[in-house]
Amino acid sequence: MRILVAEDLYLLRDGMVRLIEAYGHQVVATAATGPETLDALRTHRPDVAVIDVRMPPTQSDEGLRAALAARGEMPGLPVLILSQHVEQLYARELLADGSGGVGYLLKESVFDADQFIGALERVAGGGTAMDPAVIAKLLSGGSPGRELAQLTEREYSVLGLMAEGLSNQAIGRRLFLSEGAISKYTTSLFGKLGITDDDDTNRRVRAVLTYLNKP
Repeated sequence: MRILVAEDLYLLRDGMVRLIEAYGHQVVATAATGPETLDALRTHRPDVAVIDVRMPPTQSDEGLRAALAARGEMPGLPVLILSQHVEQLYARELLADGSGGVGYLLKESVFDADQFIGALERVAGGGTAMDPAVIAKLLSGGSPGRELAQLTEREYSVLGLMAEGLSNQAIGRRLFLSEGAISKYTTSLFGKLGITDDDDTNRRVRAVLTYLNKP
């Protein structure tokens, strides 16, 4: 994959570059500020970008703004956002366009190499990769929408793990169920959510976005 890394802390940025290259991928550009990030995204159009939320010059939400602007110009541009803390508004903004190719991880996840690279690959492929802490924050408060309220407790659990980017096999291991059983649950929840597209990847993304964007 061709990857862009946007992070203002040199040691973390350099560490991610080395990690990505160790897994056989190419880092086509790096950036240390919000404006640099947007310019690099426009110039290189990477397969996926890893972007820190808070970057110079304001250290507020420069990275996220660059990501949102780039996705506005290049719909579907895969972006994996990194943040020191769960920032609910930022996560919802990223999901607001209703397309896939998005991820939101806490920075501590970078230290698990397989998890980080796996998240990058899922996002690059048009899927989602959401940190469990981010999911918990997004789902705190409020009540499920009408479609989600139709799901059984088990289907809801499966959908939550799907939001983390887990495959049916991985979900089965987490819930101590067979892959076949998970497949039946996913088929059922797709039907209840009114998602009938034959493309399984697209169905999973649409289901996850419905789940995370509940009122």
